[in-house]
Amino acid sequence: MLPVPSLGSLNWLPVKGQTLLWAGGSLLFGQWVCADVLHLPGGGLGVLVVGAGVWWLSRPAAAARFQAPTTLPGWVQRCRDVLDQFDRLEEPLEESGAREERQRQLDALLERSGPLAMAVVASAGVAFPERQQLEQALAGPSPLQLSLAHPLTTNTGSWTLPDALEHQDALLFLLPLPLRAADFLRLEQIADDQPAWLLVERNVGAEADLCAQLPERWHDRLLIWDGTPTALRPLLQPLRRLLQQPQRSLDATRQRLLARLHQRWQAELEQRRRERFRNLLQRSQWLVAGAVVVSPLPSGDLVAVAVGNGLMLREMAQVWDCPWTSEVLQVAARHLGAAALAQGVVEWSGQALLGFAKLDGGSWLAAGALQALSAAYLTRVVGASMADWMALNAGVAEPDLALLKQQAPLLVAQAAERERLDWNGFLQQAREWTSAQTSNLRIKSS
Repeated sequence: MLPVPSLGSLNWLPVKGQTLLWAGGSLLFGQWVCADVLHLPGGGLGVLVVGAGVWWLSRPAAAARFQAPTTLPGWVQRCRDVLDQFDRLEEPLEESGAREERQRQLDALLERSGPLAMAVVASAGVAFPERQQLEQALAGPSPLQLSLAHPLTTNTGSWTLPDALEHQDALLFLLPLPLRAADFLRLEQIADDQPAWLLVERNVGAEADLCAQLPERWHDRLLIWDGTPTALRPLLQPLRRLLQQPQRSLDATRQRLLARLHQRWQAELEQRRRERFRNLLQRSQWLVAGAVVVSPLPSGDLVAVAVGNGLMLREMAQVWDCPWTSEVLQVAARHLGAAALAQGVVEWSGQALLGFAKLDGGSWLAAGALQALSAAYLTRVVGASMADWMALNAGVAEPDLALLKQQAPLLVAQAAERERLDWNGFLQQAREWTSAQTSNLRIKSS
């Protein structure tokens, strides 16, 4: 009699087929355990969807980046666009004086002409060279308006540079050795794109440490003077080279001043945007909460969160004048996906707990209210984080690239932290909204 083979010895499927069979069987078993034993909505498929959502949201997000113009006409058009944004956001009854003042500031920069202006600034305790010596050392084919500023004091509280220095086409900063704290702070206030040089008298004991103390941008703009008048003209050759192209220097100064004006206007404009956004956020969060309450299915809740937040983001794009580029769509999709995923987790865990407890209908109503409040809170966080992203994208501030890369991934976390700190205000709004919903139900029942 032939031996009867065991089931384990039957190799009736190839290795790949066995792997697929085990994977399918494990998926079906997990689906049965999650859906019928643990009573989790969606079962194992829900777990897979949540895991896929977490993986997608964990990818790096697009950093907020202001697309600054690179030409003078580009900055002029950008400033005019900001003036139009002021007109759209300001109330019709507001005085027109602010609009006229902004237009005057823009016209003053556009009408700025030669000759080139250069300021010589000295820290307290540093002697100026003779004015005649400076004029001879800087003399060239183009006219020059040379200004000698008053010595800058080292008293605490007055370490800022005068605003008038920002409008100079070039700066020559006379510093003592060794440098003082006030000198370092003032050097940080000089814009990177403003032509400036440092002039120090030769000091053998302190020269070696000077380059190590100064930022790298000043290493090739450091002029060591031995104090003799004859050495001043060859030493100031880099400044004379700049003055040989007056129109180019004037255009560069206008472009730099337009960028500073745009930054100040954006900071002022952001206050009006936040006022509009505050009303938009309060309206959107409770519309989303109301939609979640009346939705009969969990999937309808997720759709309500996604649609409500999407409509809010569309209005926010109009407030911040943010075009729907591929980068903006990517960030918006990530925020909407995060909100929908978080709302799904809330509903998933809430329904699972209620299924375990076998609670009555009143508890289900309480769970629905909790889900509605979570939807409102998620809308609040999404709106706050996207407002920060759009503000940076519009040019409210111009941090350097390294700092911007550090800030971009933390926008959502910072927004959540702010909302956590404002938890009392959110709960107060939630109580008012809940009271209004209860009153409406009583009226309908009566």
